[in-house]
Amino acid sequence: MIAALGLVVGVVLGLIFRPDVPVGLEPYLPIAVVAALDAVFGALRAYLDGIFDDKVFVVSFVSNVVIAAGIVWMGDKLGVGGQLSTGVIVVLGIRIFSNVAAIRRHLFHA
Repeated sequence: MIAALGLVVGVVLGLIFRPDVPVGLEPYLPIAVVAALDAVFGALRAYLDGIFDDKVFVVSFVSNVVIAAGIVWMGDKLGVGGQLSTGVIVVLGIRIFSNVAAIRRHLFHA
């Protein structure tokens, strides 16, 4: 509950203050957002399964963002940043849709 409240507060503050992202970090922002969404949907699925643990959520959230940004950074250094960004988006997108499907089955029994 605290995580959801923190998410809502963060979105509202972002809409009010409109922070600027430094140019050097712009390639990493979409990856970080998708990685964070993966952790949030995974947490919601775990909550519905009755196995949610806030410590696991925080570690998953931070590690997903750091690992995704690290993969993209490594791709930039190797000159294949776009391809690795696409790979990260595809993998995390598959996980997000898998979690959303499980959430849908929980909520609608379908």
